[in-house]
Amino acid sequence: MKKLPIQPKHPERICWGCDKYCATSQMYCGNGSTRTMHPIEIFGEDWADMLSEEEKHRFGLTIKH
Repeated sequence: MKKLPIQPKHPERICWGCDKYCATSQMYCGNGSTRTMHPIEIFGEDWADMLSEEEKHRFGLTIKH
């Protein structure tokens, strides 16, 4: 899996449902008719703080406090 950005500038422009990170108008995976939202859109800017160390490692996140 690609490294997931912690705070992308415009998360609403991309589907985050797979490794392709397609533009919302060009979703190639066919996972449905709507895009998958980035966690920042669902949980807020501190979404990565809720993850365990294992999950942070799996998504390639480096959180600096």
